[in-house]
Amino acid sequence: MKTCSACFRLFSQDSGFCPIDGQRLIPVAQASPPRHPDDRRVGATLCGGRYQVWRIVADGGMGRVYQALDLRAGRSVALKILHPEVALDEVSVERFHREFEVSASLPHEHIVEVLAFEKTEDDSFALVMEYLEGEELRTVLKRDKVLPPERLVRMLSQVALGLVEAHERKVVHRDLKPDNIFLVGTHDGDRVKILDFGSVRDNSEGAKKLTVVGTTIGSPFYMSPEQAQGLLALDHRADVWSVAAIVFECVTGRVPFHAPTGPMILVAIMGSNPVPPSEAGKAYGVPASLDPVMEAAFMKSPEARLPSVGLLADRVGQAYGLAGSHRDWAYMPQKELAARIRAAMPAVLARHQQGAAGGGGDGRSLLGAATAGAERSPVAAAVAAPSTGAADAFAEDVVMGVPQRMPRWVVPAVASAAVLLCALVALLISR
Repeated sequence: MKTCSACFRLFSQDSGFCPIDGQRLIPVAQASPPRHPDDRRVGATLCGGRYQVWRIVADGGMGRVYQALDLRAGRSVALKILHPEVALDEVSVERFHREFEVSASLPHEHIVEVLAFEKTEDDSFALVMEYLEGEELRTVLKRDKVLPPERLVRMLSQVALGLVEAHERKVVHRDLKPDNIFLVGTHDGDRVKILDFGSVRDNSEGAKKLTVVGTTIGSPFYMSPEQAQGLLALDHRADVWSVAAIVFECVTGRVPFHAPTGPMILVAIMGSNPVPPSEAGKAYGVPASLDPVMEAAFMKSPEARLPSVGLLADRVGQAYGLAGSHRDWAYMPQKELAARIRAAMPAVLARHQQGAAGGGGDGRSLLGAATAGAERSPVAAAVAAPSTGAADAFAEDVVMGVPQRMPRWVVPAVASAAVLLCALVALLISR
């Protein structure tokens, strides 16, 4: 391994110069890790002398992430270490450990690799993960506002591959958002890693149950209606909604449900429909062919929603005129995807306009029956099977990571909205 004497990032042995600072890299054996005035872990060797910490990567409410050198394996790793106050909470530690167990059970190229769970010398706990060099989708959207179609399709296709694998193992992420989609740049385009299975729900038979009543897991802007209601009965279709919300933001530059306060966001998710993406993203040339796809993904009832993230990715690609499925597009170079989309879009738009002129212009022919093209997988089979009720299917809520209690305003907010609606109806009747 080599390091940069300016930023102290770690690089592979065959690297020559730091892409950040332009400094010539030196072997780690000829350098010493820096010291940090406010963090004694930086420069120290942790977990029985195995991990040498070189720098702070990120901070969060749960803990701090470091780049470290695994002295035994000779590789760069990321250490996610709980804050001291969090490490004192038994439930938080148990959830942190469950994050390790579930993530380690999902070996997939598009899910971040979790290597170990360790106790540190300062009585905290650490997840050891593969170190990734790139940026979160959130960072990209803040900078660029939207993604070009070819980048969106490639990214979404890889996200689908990772999530379909998790869903077939009956694991639901429940906190999908741009912050948890990591993009590693390559010559052909982004290589995607799904991060943070700390809010995951494990519905597999025999899964260890850790139940917390009255919690809402997820980020409000990307929550499904069933999550917004705080329901314990959730399945993979909650992730379908969240991924659709990410797609909407990637093409329009805005979230599908927006309001000035948290309570109003949840009320909007449960009781209103988003503006069609072709209208919300008119400035970015979003095609109307995408509207029925988003409509099907944002159905309030999970039973009526697109049944899998794979099918959602297929329909998005087809809305841009691509032939095939997400499995074909996941590793196709972005330049080739861009060329195919440019060539296909005039015909797609013409068909859509002809459908509108003929009275069938909602573009539903792009969707077909929601389950007709569903992947032949355990997930698709479960969706096609008769439902006995979600509440019967999942009796307990499995939560990992740091506790995320339902904000105290959620229940009063929903109740207040109902009271206001009744008052409005009464006023109209009295007139």
